[in-house]
Amino acid sequence: MKAAIYSRVSTTHQTVENQLLELRAAAQRMGYSIVVELVDHGVSGGKGRHDRPAFNRLHQMIQRREVDVVMSWSICRLGRSTADLSAFLAEVQAAHVDLYIHQQSINTTTPAGRMVFGIFSALASWEREMIAERIHAGLARAKSEGKVLGRPTNVDEAVKARVILMRSQGLSFHKIAKTLSIGVGTTAKILAAHTLKAA
Repeated sequence: MKAAIYSRVSTTHQTVENQLLELRAAAQRMGYSIVVELVDHGVSGGKGRHDRPAFNRLHQMIQRREVDVVMSWSICRLGRSTADLSAFLAEVQAAHVDLYIHQQSINTTTPAGRMVFGIFSALASWEREMIAERIHAGLARAKSEGKVLGRPTNVDEAVKARVILMRSQGLSFHKIAKTLSIGVGTTAKILAAHTLKAA
């Protein structure tokens, strides 16, 4: 099996050497062939995929099926939140790539490892549902208190008048939006409302 090793440390003065030594030894024991060692130095596990260059490359390799198994020293090296970790696990599973986590003894090539995988997925799903419930409850409370929801707008009557004037001068929606620092959608809505009034 072709293996990709992923290691990460949060600060630049830390070293990944111990992680790599243990993972190399584990790969040798299991007969895996290491095709790449990817390391993020001085990057927090709370950072997203695109802020972790080595982790981003790992995702790309998984999607292209360039590896059969991903090896990491600990689950916290892959991500800090259950939701992020679950998203990664789902991607690995969808690509039919296995996962080996040394410290937690997770190996999805075994039935026990697949069971643990399922537990993590269930926990992440529960966490997402709890977050969604809290958001909906917060929005409902804010609405009941009379608060205006949504992004604040910088569109007043003067801006609307300028939009109508600029359009009458033949300027495109994009040019108007850029000049007035408003969205193209907002420009379209203002002009549509004006057309309805004029009709």
